[in-house]
Amino acid sequence: MGLSYLLGFDKPKEQDETFDLDGVRLVMDKKHAMYVMGIEVDFQDGLNARGFVFNNPQATSTCGSSFSA
Repeated sequence: MGLSYLLGFDKPKEQDETFDLDGVRLVMDKKHAMYVMGIEVDFQDGLNARGFVFNNPQATSTCGSSFSA
């Protein structure tokens, strides 16, 4: 099973949880929590990488922006 990360702008729905992370409101479907617990999201702006980088300690394998858990 291949999963991928998606960042976007959305309004909370009934099944969502809302978190406040240093003044940034995060909205996430409750059923996705088990796949992203402990994940670190960073932004890189360098010569080798530019954009959001996801470090998921639960990922058993990765390929680009896809992962398996």
